[in-house]
Amino acid sequence: MNTLTSTNFNFPGQKSVYHGKVREVYTLENKTLVMIATDRLSAFDVVMPKGIPYKGQILNQIATKMMRDTEDLVPNWLTATPDPNVAVGEACQPYKVEMVIRGYLSGHAAREYKAGKRMLCGVPMPDGMKENDKFPEPIITPATKAEAGDHDEDISREEILKRNIVSEEEYLKLEDYTRKLFQRGTEIAAKRGLILVDTKYEFGKTKDGKIVLIDEIHTPDSSRYFYTDGYQERQDNNEPQKQLSKEFVRQWLIENGFQGLEGQQVPEMSDEYIETVSERYIELYENITGETFIKADVSNIQNRIEQNVVKYIQLQQ
Repeated sequence: MNTLTSTNFNFPGQKSVYHGKVREVYTLENKTLVMIATDRLSAFDVVMPKGIPYKGQILNQIATKMMRDTEDLVPNWLTATPDPNVAVGEACQPYKVEMVIRGYLSGHAAREYKAGKRMLCGVPMPDGMKENDKFPEPIITPATKAEAGDHDEDISREEILKRNIVSEEEYLKLEDYTRKLFQRGTEIAAKRGLILVDTKYEFGKTKDGKIVLIDEIHTPDSSRYFYTDGYQERQDNNEPQKQLSKEFVRQWLIENGFQGLEGQQVPEMSDEYIETVSERYIELYENITGETFIKADVSNIQNRIEQNVVKYIQLQQ
């Protein structure tokens, strides 16, 4: 299968390009950003050697739909999607914190809890919980990039304000937006028979000082979902929850001896396994959006993207 694993475009008016783990961001004149979702797969902060067919399209289209479904609550950066893998919007100054919100004791929070901790990012976690139990109220556990490297590190509200990473007035706004988005995401998921377990939001500030939602929202790469059906029964029987997220890839890697630790090799992903991952992402798309996934033409992805973006830029001039 043809996959998009790298780009090297030179769009009209292009000023710079940033290559992230999954997305590539082209900055044009007039503070316009062209964000391309590639088919790269990142796990344990490592990019896997092979791309996953249609993954970029899936992430871009879920994020676009969720931005549209929440723009009445929180303004966002998005202005257009000229290609299935591409989002175009306003360049912003990103806040240096990720707003992580958790409705359930899962993932990182569960690992910290098992280690005996009852505080996460300055937020107390009740005694007597077991993995995947629902918190009495969703908790916000921010993260910031470590000084060295790409790893995120937990940080409390108090530490954010003390280090002046974000002003108190703006941070309270970020918290308010985070809770509103999570509530809406929870309602959308419930209509699809899903539970939005936890997620992260990123925000930026526009040139006129407005706080907007940026990056992605409610995708399987940034969020964890459970199926509502059977959730309580599995909890009562101490069984693992059925998940809709890229957690299934992490579990496969762990089973094959890889957790991103020094000296470990990424296991070989056969074409057959890659195909199953692609199918799983399509299943995620259809469950999360309630819509049938329509595969874009991938005979020449690079050419398709370039033509669509250039045409969009020319129409704006």
